[in-house]
Amino acid sequence: MASCRTYDPKVLVAIVCGLLTAIVLGVGIWRIAIKIQRELKATDPKGETNQPVRILFCYLGTYTSSSSTPIEFCRNGGTWENGRCICPEEWKGLRCTIANFCENSTYGSFTFPRISVGRYGASLQTCDENTLNGNPRATRLCNLTEDGEIELQNVKIGNCNENLEALEKQISNTSIQLLNISTEAQILTCDASKLTPENITSATRVVGQILNTSRSDSSEARQVAVTTVSQLLDASEDVFQRAAADNDDTFATLIEQMETYSLTLGNESVVEPNIVIQSVDFSSEGAVGSIGVRFTVQKGASDSLVSGSTLIDTNVDSLDPDGQTELQILLNTSRSNTRSCGFIMYQNNKLFQSKTFTTRSDFSQKIISSKIDDNEEDESASVKIVFSPKYNQEEFQLHSYACVYWNFLMKDWDTYGCHKEENIDGFLGCHCNHTTNFAVLMSFRKDYKYPESLNVSSNIGCALSITGLVLTIIFQIVTRKVRKTSITWVLVSLCTSMLIFNLLFVFGIENSNKNLKTSNSDTNIDNNNNEMLTQDTVVISNPTCTVVAALLHYFLLGTFTWTGLSAAQLYFLLIRTMKPLPPRFILFISLIGWGVPAVVVALTVGIIFSQNKNDSQWELRYRQEEICWLAVPESDGVITSPLLWSLIVPMTIILISNVVIFIVIIVKVLWKNNQNLTSTKKVSSVKKILSTLSIAVVFGITWILSYLMLTKNDDIRLIFSYIFCLFNTTQ
Repeated sequence: MASCRTYDPKVLVAIVCGLLTAIVLGVGIWRIAIKIQRELKATDPKGETNQPVRILFCYLGTYTSSSSTPIEFCRNGGTWENGRCICPEEWKGLRCTIANFCENSTYGSFTFPRISVGRYGASLQTCDENTLNGNPRATRLCNLTEDGEIELQNVKIGNCNENLEALEKQISNTSIQLLNISTEAQILTCDASKLTPENITSATRVVGQILNTSRSDSSEARQVAVTTVSQLLDASEDVFQRAAADNDDTFATLIEQMETYSLTLGNESVVEPNIVIQSVDFSSEGAVGSIGVRFTVQKGASDSLVSGSTLIDTNVDSLDPDGQTELQILLNTSRSNTRSCGFIMYQNNKLFQSKTFTTRSDFSQKIISSKIDDNEEDESASVKIVFSPKYNQEEFQLHSYACVYWNFLMKDWDTYGCHKEENIDGFLGCHCNHTTNFAVLMSFRKDYKYPESLNVSSNIGCALSITGLVLTIIFQIVTRKVRKTSITWVLVSLCTSMLIFNLLFVFGIENSNKNLKTSNSDTNIDNNNNEMLTQDTVVISNPTCTVVAALLHYFLLGTFTWTGLSAAQLYFLLIRTMKPLPPRFILFISLIGWGVPAVVVALTVGIIFSQNKNDSQWELRYRQEEICWLAVPESDGVITSPLLWSLIVPMTIILISNVVIFIVIIVKVLWKNNQNLTSTKKVSSVKKILSTLSIAVVFGITWILSYLMLTKNDDIRLIFSYIFCLFNTTQ
């Protein structure tokens, strides 16, 4: 008769888990070897990688890409954009190696730090606290001579008993010299980072009155006022928005005064870092006929305007942009009516606070103004504009644009009388049948680098995890009568949460937007449609991806919650053996295990939505676009990120408590030998090690490895990612 041998189910489970671990370990080593081989093939003799390396980490979904940008080519903080170095204001040249600043200096009792060319620097000495203002006591201009040499100008000393509000009251007094007020306003606004909305409003009113051509005063006062306006434009967008919310008439008045002032400079120009004003005088010309004036702004090495960056051409009939052109405008008008014309270019749109067009990116929207001074209304006046959009072409695609002008009645942008023209050589074209302040409003779509699908090792690892979890759930349910109900319930709930997370990860982590066809050119822009835009960034909404991200968030947090409950339960059973479990223990832990994660996820989504409900892209405050997972914060937004407070912090708290309970159980139960008990003498070291590892896996201790993946070193992060995937597959 054949003999039947009974196998212990625990031994079978251990054998299966060992085989699965060996398979995953082999696959991981194989993938690392292939990756190293590919990187060696993709590396040139100099050791420089020619291809970007893309890594998708198991579970965390972290996506990194090495850049092929020659970062080392640009020096002194310069950045490589669109084939050239964009230098900080203090440097210039092909590689940002030529100094564009005045060194530290002293003048009498005043000390000045490094000052960029074209800007006023504030003294380190400030007014006393008991004075009206705590601003610097003096300013000093760093400028270029006619020979191109950098030199420091004379020091301007301010009055510590003056502030912008006081100057606003004095400006209405016609007997006061405007040059003194203009100089004080310039000194008080030299540090834009300290300006408040009230300061912006007062300063705008002061310089608006100084630029009023109906008041007779020196041209120097008006030039200093333009410097003040340029300094104001360095203030933050938020400050301007709050100032406009209180009184937007102030900005409109200043804009109109700037337009009128642009007609009074003869054939001269005023160039400041954020503003350039150019006049053209026709009073000496008596010929009759149409006239074309072309105003060109050339690209610079930095974002600041410098002397010589503008060109003016008269008696022309067409636009003529080249590779160095950033913006060009052609003004066509009647010579018999026109005595002069003026152009103004603003480096940003902060004075033009729109209620319909909102900006979220840091791409500056330049404003160009054209103004004519004619004897009678000239209905034939028109302008043509070409503009080379400046944005990060590696990360964004131009989605659409609109040709608009500033409507002083609406106090907002309007498209009336303007239409698009055919785009040539990367320039955006516009045509308007009137003259005023124009802009090319642009909207961009971020060119997201969607990661590749899960690789072989990730698919195998997740498949094995899913298989192991299903077998564990079945085993626990079938053998539930041999143990306490609470033990089975906790373990089944833990495995169920982990199983659903794995399934969502495999089938839902990818964003379906990656399959949408996109174009890297602007050939798909509709030039026949000049509709007003509402925002400068466009994102294709995907509510399904948001739901998947929320479910992944919930079940991962639920998995950790159940590991914490499992640890607490094991502590009660092994350490506090003489005390029974609390009444209704299963109901209590169920409410915690399934309810607490739901509350955390609901609060996170609700808070983000309530704070950004007017933002059509509020979903990206919660999740990423590249994958359906929680948003990874920028370096300056870590503290307020949902990833930190709704996942990492709870995970860390649970892990710490699990580690503490794990150590207590190991010391007091598993590895404690009692010579009075015969049973403890028979327990082998191998069995103790297996028991220790089993508890470590159930408690989620292996997730500590995920913190080691936060390193910036790609090679070390890759190694820990595979180790992390390996150990979590065994979970």
